[in-house]
Amino acid sequence: MEKFNPKIILSAAISIDGKIATSLGDSKLSSKKDLVRLHKLRSQVDAILIGKNTVTQDDPLLTVRYYKGKNPIRIILDSHGIISSESKILKTSAKVKTIIVVSKIISKKNLQKLQKFPVEIMIIGENQVNIKSLIKNLGKRKIKTILLEGGGTINWEFIKYNMINDFFITITPFILGGKESVNLVQKGGFDTIKKSHKLRLISIKRLENDLLLHYTNL
Repeated sequence: MEKFNPKIILSAAISIDGKIATSLGDSKLSSKKDLVRLHKLRSQVDAILIGKNTVTQDDPLLTVRYYKGKNPIRIILDSHGIISSESKILKTSAKVKTIIVVSKIISKKNLQKLQKFPVEIMIIGENQVNIKSLIKNLGKRKIKTILLEGGGTINWEFIKYNMINDFFITITPFILGGKESVNLVQKGGFDTIKKSHKLRLISIKRLENDLLLHYTNL
């Protein structure tokens, strides 16, 4: 894989059939033990990254709560800057360092909205955020590790460029089904297995009724 700095770690809880949310957006798959595991991981990274869809659907805090430790920098990818002023991310931006990454396509109105909050606004890319440029920029800021907790669309953007170093996938005891349910990876996709990226299994850990799989990129 192409070498990127910082290191990128993807963490996700999925159903047995590979879904991360139902068609209505219910994504509460994680058990208490898996939440502790996730929040411990959050406390060990420099930054946590998601896309605007996850903010809209889940309205997360992205802080460390189930484990004692520091909060990572929160990085939100939002090309058009449409994140709601009522989101927990913006409402708590004075307490937790937050970076909103937009593209040059952002409207003046949306830019002015974001500028009312104590967030850092990064403009990277023309019509959408340029992932590679963003990661290189963050690396120059001495951000060494990023936890990717995005939805299926953001996951694909990083996977297609082979930018993820480690995968922590928790398989939960649910089967969601449905064409409209959200997959771990959405849109795009490789048309042949040969084009995909082969991973190496590092460990399998049982968390009561869940299985945590740790893969690393070859």
